Amino acid sequence: MSKLTKKVSPTSGLSPGTLVHVGEKRIEKPVITVFEYNEKSYEEQTLSSISEMEEHSLDGQVTWVDISGIHAIDVIEDVGKKYDIHPLILEDVINTSQRIKIEEYKDYVYIVVKMIYLKEHTREIIDEQVSILLGKNFVVSFQEGEGDVFDGIRNWIRSGKGRIRSLHSDYLAYALLDAIVDSYFTILEEIGDAIEVLEVELTQRPTSELINTIHSMKKQTMFLRRAIWPLREVIGGMERIGQPLIEDHTLTYLKDVYDHVIQIIETVETFRDLLSGMLDLYLSSMSHRMNEVMKVLTIIATIFIPLTFIAGVYGMNFQYMPGLTCHWGYYIMLGVMLVAGLIMLFLFKKNKWI
Repeated sequence: MSKLTKKVSPTSGLSPGTLVHVGEKRIEKPVITVFEYNEKSYEEQTLSSISEMEEHSLDGQVTWVDISGIHAIDVIEDVGKKYDIHPLILEDVINTSQRIKIEEYKDYVYIVVKMIYLKEHTREIIDEQVSILLGKNFVVSFQEGEGDVFDGIRNWIRSGKGRIRSLHSDYLAYALLDAIVDSYFTILEEIGDAIEVLEVELTQRPTSELINTIHSMKKQTMFLRRAIWPLREVIGGMERIGQPLIEDHTLTYLKDVYDHVIQIIETVETFRDLLSGMLDLYLSSMSHRMNEVMKVLTIIATIFIPLTFIAGVYGMNFQYMPGLTCHWGYYIMLGVMLVAGLIMLFLFKKNKWI
């Protein structure tokens, strides 16, 4: 999971449009996968550079260029030249500390989102920045490394199932956003299950380790909140773009994604409230346990106050004190002390203090 704050960008002081990769290098060599398809056919290529792309002019053709690994400046520059992308956009693409946003230009739309998914074997939460360029008949997606949530889309293109191959690039962009948003539900389900387990442990066996778990989960929900809230503006911005980049039939699907985003936001807020309540419950539980301990110690100390007083008085050993010469004096005083303790226990029980 990403940190809440980022270090100062190394691009500080450089001229605008200077391409400097900001972030972690997650893959050794960039992988470029190109899908070119229309309703009747598709072609898939894995390239080492953009210059290897072959030009086609099929009717209704959509081109999806999927780039994994954004640290290679030459690859990013080649994409910029091929699709005439503004240098400031390319600078944002390789800066992984970008905020989630949408920017509209004359011939394309630039979108930045956070993709979050669970690593298959370790169930570790992985997050990375995804940039999407939507043009009239092309989509370019930039990812930090290998592994994503787009396998279903690739399979739809390969098999021709669904409506994706019969529609245009705006529907492909919608499908990418929808896959990213749907992956949030998987994360929320994982967090929801963990909260249920945590709640049981908190009520049955509250330990000091739980406080770290609660803070860790609060940090996760805070990151999710930061990632999902701006998505409302992104989806709303796409709905306002309209023709020619966004066709009318795609608006209906974008509204559905918007509804999913609202649902995720509400779920995240619910989880935050639950975790805050658990934190209060833990502190209250610890306070209650401390009060119980102090109550027992106070009762013991209170019982021993008169006993200590009697022992102190008869421990002075002044001459002519009553009972000093009595053969049974020691045993009589022990009996008096025992009776005093039993009387105090009876009074505590009667007043329901114990």
